[in-house]
Amino acid sequence: MSAVAEIACPCGAVVVRVQGEPELQFYCHCDDCQTITGGAYVPVALFGADAVLSVEGPTETWTYKVLPRQRCAVCGCGMLAEVPGIGQFGIGGNRLPAGMLKPQFHIHCRYAQRPVKDDLPHYASLPEMFGGDGRQVDW
Repeated sequence: MSAVAEIACPCGAVVVRVQGEPELQFYCHCDDCQTITGGAYVPVALFGADAVLSVEGPTETWTYKVLPRQRCAVCGCGMLAEVPGIGQFGIGGNRLPAGMLKPQFHIHCRYAQRPVKDDLPHYASLPEMFGGDGRQVDW
């Protein structure tokens, strides 16, 4: 049995328990993530629906465009988002326990506010595994 991680909001009112490692991790530069978080890009960890063991505490569900999201009803911190049609939940990588965040690539770099130079692949839109064309940007 793999380890269980507890992911809490800043105020501690909501705790998400996940089992095992994320299936995928990446940085998202899309304009939706920028609008919602106010940041230039967001670290995301995707967990299978069966890996999300519980969400405890007061949450509110809201949808921005098409993605249902849950946030803490006390402090407003986004906790997880259900990715429609693929049976996965995205959890903000900045909420993961220390050492668990290991992004594999960047997506939606065409919306990037500034180039991010690292050793990861940078997809203009989406990689082929997500149904995209796999085209990368060269910064």
